[in-house]
Amino acid sequence: MRWVNLESIWSDIRFAVRQLWKSPGFAITTIVTLSLGIAATVAIFGFVDSALIRPLPYPSPSQLMGVFETRPMSGRHSGYSYPNYIDLERFNSVFSSIAAYEDKSFILTGPAGLQPVNGIGVTGSFFRILGVTPVLGRDFDAGPASQDLVASPATVILSYAAWQNRFGGKPDVLGKTVPLDGESYTIIGVLPRNFQFAPTGAAEFWTTLHPFAGDSCAQHRGCMVMGVVARLKDGVTLPQALAEVKAIAAREARLHPDPDRNRSATVIPLGAAILGDIQPILLTLLGGAGLLLLIAYVNVTGLLLSRSENRRREFAVRGALGAARNRLMRQFVIESLVVVAVSSALALFLATLTRRMILRLIPADMLDGMPYLRGTVWNWHVFLFAAALILIACILFALTPSLRLPFADLRAGLAEGGRGGIGTTWRHLGARLVVVELATTMVLLTGAGLLGKSFFMLMRVDIGFVPDHLATLHVIATDPDYQKDEQAVAFQKVVMKRLRNLPGVTAVGTANDLPVGGNSLTQIGFEARPALGENNEATHRTMSAEYLSALRAQLLSGRYFDENDNLKSPVVAIINQSLARRYFPDENPLGQLVFWHGRPQNPIRIVGVIADVKEIALDQQAAPVIYTPFDQGPSPDFAIVVRTSQEAASVLPSLVASIHKINPGIVTSDAGTMPELIQESSAAYLHRASAWLASSFAALALVLSIVGLYGVIAYSVTQRTREIGVRMALGAGRGSVYQLILKEAGWLTLTGLVIGLSCSLAAGVFMRSLLFGIRSWDVSILAAVAVVLIISALLASYIPARRAASVNPVEALRAE
Repeated sequence: MRWVNLESIWSDIRFAVRQLWKSPGFAITTIVTLSLGIAATVAIFGFVDSALIRPLPYPSPSQLMGVFETRPMSGRHSGYSYPNYIDLERFNSVFSSIAAYEDKSFILTGPAGLQPVNGIGVTGSFFRILGVTPVLGRDFDAGPASQDLVASPATVILSYAAWQNRFGGKPDVLGKTVPLDGESYTIIGVLPRNFQFAPTGAAEFWTTLHPFAGDSCAQHRGCMVMGVVARLKDGVTLPQALAEVKAIAAREARLHPDPDRNRSATVIPLGAAILGDIQPILLTLLGGAGLLLLIAYVNVTGLLLSRSENRRREFAVRGALGAARNRLMRQFVIESLVVVAVSSALALFLATLTRRMILRLIPADMLDGMPYLRGTVWNWHVFLFAAALILIACILFALTPSLRLPFADLRAGLAEGGRGGIGTTWRHLGARLVVVELATTMVLLTGAGLLGKSFFMLMRVDIGFVPDHLATLHVIATDPDYQKDEQAVAFQKVVMKRLRNLPGVTAVGTANDLPVGGNSLTQIGFEARPALGENNEATHRTMSAEYLSALRAQLLSGRYFDENDNLKSPVVAIINQSLARRYFPDENPLGQLVFWHGRPQNPIRIVGVIADVKEIALDQQAAPVIYTPFDQGPSPDFAIVVRTSQEAASVLPSLVASIHKINPGIVTSDAGTMPELIQESSAAYLHRASAWLASSFAALALVLSIVGLYGVIAYSVTQRTREIGVRMALGAGRGSVYQLILKEAGWLTLTGLVIGLSCSLAAGVFMRSLLFGIRSWDVSILAAVAVVLIISALLASYIPARRAASVNPVEALRAE
């Protein structure tokens, strides 16, 4: 009997395949619709799983914490200064261990010449806290925190990639030296292949704090550049740890009001600290993919229900000829399962391709800061999720249509003849499904519109300068002949002179960092005011006299720097409009004296005010910025902006060649254009990627919902052919027939819009943190989405309405 059943099932499968082959339109539509919905949802869930569900790849990850100081001006998290970090380690009782790390860019001397490489300086216990053991060699020695900076040796641990790419993966690498910044570092270990620490990106060389020993910033409490990671003691809760680090911060504020007054601290799980702004983006995209999947389910359900109704006569004939009711049900179930099986296989393949495509679209340097996204494509989390979606499809598509068969009067199916009998029941059910589709589509379209307009506003935010025709470049002179202040000034002037004389170059300027970059905050004080009583913070930039002119930044009052602002003259500064508004709201800032924290004996006179230049991320509000002359704080490491009369990209090779003619040992990096720099900035990329993915989901949803509406209206016309024929025979005109059909479509569309509007408003509130420059209930977006849906619905309804208006009354009545 079992063999007979298996043979019977195999027979049903072959019959189901033949039936689908005879209806290619139905088969292709259902398979493509379902596979796209599942593929999009599984692909996005894979990223959510990598980022939000999978634990950090360290032992006992729930005990790992990120510790930050908080800034009173911005409320944003900042790193610790080295002295504050020592106090945190000394006085806390909630952490079993604690470590600090700091980014360091090295210049590596190798066979290919000089090249910049990424490095990280860490305290001795860093890798022990993470539970990471080198696969080759040993870890750093763990000593007291107070000794990390002053006594740390010049040793280095290689990343696995650096070991393979730069040293050929040879085990005899231990004990060898590597020249970094002109100093020999002894290699003592190699990290595991799978080691990753997102906050540091793809660092190749891990050192002690030795590289920072001679940095005056390292010993100052206002230099908050060190990241801190800690492991909670067993039994200690997060609120307890938070209370203690705040108490330690309050103690520092009392003992060291310059610069710690009003500062506080916070503790958050390391996973949350790593994710940052990516979490709401991923959840929003997963929600969008889920809504697309809902539309796919609804659409395929409607198609299968319609097919079951159209095949009612077939099942009635087979039942009258003796086919058992359960056999008929099994036949329909198997046909639905074949659709699901083919769709699922295609969906899993598309999900893999989609994930890989999205990863390729993420810039490499940005992906280095999100290494968790590179995780395995398939794991048991993703498999279970995909299996759940497939199981839902099996239940929904196999059982829903077949539930009608046991209760259906098969003899009535014979009596219905050629009309196929969609009936009133199907019309009402199909209408409800279409309303769900339209409402869901409106939510997706609104979300895509909000994200798209947000990106539009971000790209048109006032950045305070003209980015077109600006080439950018970083130079680093490692030669000892350039390290003294006078030598660095002379080197910078030679570089600018060479570049200024190139064809097509109209202006050249230098600065310690480019716009739309980092946010290196420092603290300033004001003459005759309480010393840093309000924790006065500002971004600091050093720049050449021609820099602002090259940017075409707007001077509001005072003057630009000139050649007389040098090492021998009094120190001067230009401030931006935000700093002037914040600290000089009711007075003229020109001529006022400011000073760096802790150095009131070295005043700086303000000589100019410029309009805000977007020095920080595009989606952050303008912050106070203070600019000082390059000649009064020179460095052999600086960025260059070059304004050209032609396409900026075309002059990049000549810029690099000209600098290398000065000295082949000069390191050049990050050659590009300012528009590219803005477009590829982190804020721009995240907003653009979110808008692009949401728009893709919305476009697919719109197509599916309109196809669903067309199907319902078309079937309605088919089943009302006799009614339309009678109406026309009694004198009804074509216009009234158009009105009859379009009215039905209009009610469905209006109902979907009303439901979708309320859902869209709720979705907008959920997405509020992702938006820039617009409200979550943007009226123009809601209106535009409504117009798009109405027009699309009218177009989808026009063809059935035209067909209805073309009915010949005589033929329609004769067919009945």
